[in-house]
Amino acid sequence: MSPYDYLCDPAAIGRRSFEIIRTECDFSRLTPVLASVAERVVHASGMPDVVSDLRFSPGAAEAGREALLSGAAIVADVRMVAAGVTRSLLPAGNEVLVALDACPPGEALSGTRSAAGMERLSGRIGGAVIAIGNAPTALFRLLEMVAAGAPKPALVLGFPVGFVGAAESKEALVANGLGIPYVALSGRRGGSAMAAAAVNALALGRNAP
Repeated sequence: MSPYDYLCDPAAIGRRSFEIIRTECDFSRLTPVLASVAERVVHASGMPDVVSDLRFSPGAAEAGREALLSGAAIVADVRMVAAGVTRSLLPAGNEVLVALDACPPGEALSGTRSAAGMERLSGRIGGAVIAIGNAPTALFRLLEMVAAGAPKPALVLGFPVGFVGAAESKEALVANGLGIPYVALSGRRGGSAMAAAAVNALALGRNAP
């Protein structure tokens, strides 16, 4: 017999996790779809306080959900975000693209591979759901592209993480003035797991059990 007392059943673990999240978080200011995104971001991060740091434009989560239902592509900045997207949840077999993969290693660049890759996928960002969980430069470049006339995404999920440019890129997204729908986590916190969790929440379209 194990000396440890812990839950082993996956379904029970999931249910209990979301019971705790709903006890510790206040989702009252959020729409149902956005609350689902917030729940899964908290679940992915283990940090209930991230709810108060979420920033979003009106109807953004709903726009992302509708885009996925309509078959929109998902453009991730890095493979870790793409790997976290649960393909079985995607409502229309949505294609998942990775900006970093559009820019092979070893190529001479003036900036980061993720930013260059985002530019090379410029033909795919119109109407897409963009999920950025790692690279602030990819988010900055996306904003520059739209400002220069590139088609607008259906939604940008802004969750880049780090000490250089992460908070600033999300501030730029929130203040974009370009009509880009967004959900973002202000400050330095973020990460691929949160970005992927947000995509999965939109794909599922409802709160977790």
